[in-house]
Amino acid sequence: MSLENQLIKFTKKGIYCPKGKFYLDPWFPVDYAIISHGHADHARWGMKRYLCTNDSKAILQHRLGAGITIESIPYHSELNINGVKVSFYPAGHVIGSAQIKLEYKGYVVVFTGDYKTQPDFITTPFESVKCHTFITESTFGLPIYNWKSEASLQEELHTWVKLNQSNNRTSVFLGYSLGKAQRLMSLLEGTDEIYVHRSIHNLNTAIAHSGIRLPNTKLWTADLDKKSLQNKIIIAPPAILGSRMLKRLPNPATAVCSGWMQIRGNRRWQAVDAGFAVSDHADWHGLIDAVKSSEAEQVYVTHGSQSVFSKYLNEIGIKADELITEYGEEALSNAETENEKVVIE
Repeated sequence: MSLENQLIKFTKKGIYCPKGKFYLDPWFPVDYAIISHGHADHARWGMKRYLCTNDSKAILQHRLGAGITIESIPYHSELNINGVKVSFYPAGHVIGSAQIKLEYKGYVVVFTGDYKTQPDFITTPFESVKCHTFITESTFGLPIYNWKSEASLQEELHTWVKLNQSNNRTSVFLGYSLGKAQRLMSLLEGTDEIYVHRSIHNLNTAIAHSGIRLPNTKLWTADLDKKSLQNKIIIAPPAILGSRMLKRLPNPATAVCSGWMQIRGNRRWQAVDAGFAVSDHADWHGLIDAVKSSEAEQVYVTHGSQSVFSKYLNEIGIKADELITEYGEEALSNAETENEKVVIE
């Protein structure tokens, strides 16, 4: 059996490490799961034991239950599991997100989970890891996707808020509770008071327990006086679109924040006032840079535009194969990609 085959095997339950006897982000219950980050397509309930980064531990306990059996280690720390050296490296996707590095007899496999190579103001930046086999996502694996710098994005959001305030409108940004919401908080910090939906507030509380500093926010509830929200900023999950809670706001201006917003047609489809291309995934160039910098001999491409991206990698001389998984995409039509229950007041 080759060294690669001793480290990874693609099964119906997920990516399995035969030598280590554990799974990477499995989608069915297993004895031992090593988790890249807290989104529910990667961190699912029902595992006997979990391993994650220190910064993900409170997030997993919040989402999966405080009673789960969970161990955590910091980035770059190494844990020997049945002879396999396991370590985490920053993925730049959301708070606590990690690439999972496996090493056995000098052979290295890196599983990225979801990642973003472009630095932002709140997430531990992505770090390239040299390896022999690289398992990468490809959510935005098309040349059309090229993100703005964080500074340019911040200026765009601030300009929109000021425009709304000049028209006595409340700025409502719609983004997923884990990752997008905290990033929007960091981008909008200092503009005005920021209110957040309860699902985001509760998750922020869990994150803060890990010692991570978040921008100051206030809880948005249905009983708040309308005048107190006039011209302010609200961050909420996409599930509130069309809700009574949103309709109670004084003259709201709504904006969907997602990588899909780079395609203008999606803005019209959502019937909102604005769309901003804010994504927690790597863009086209970020994906290519991550693959090249890994110097991997073999690349496996998972969820997203995997056929296009793997074909391109082969055309430029990098051996790549498609890998079918149950990991989800950043989707506009779902209330939450991570399947979080959102209470609409």
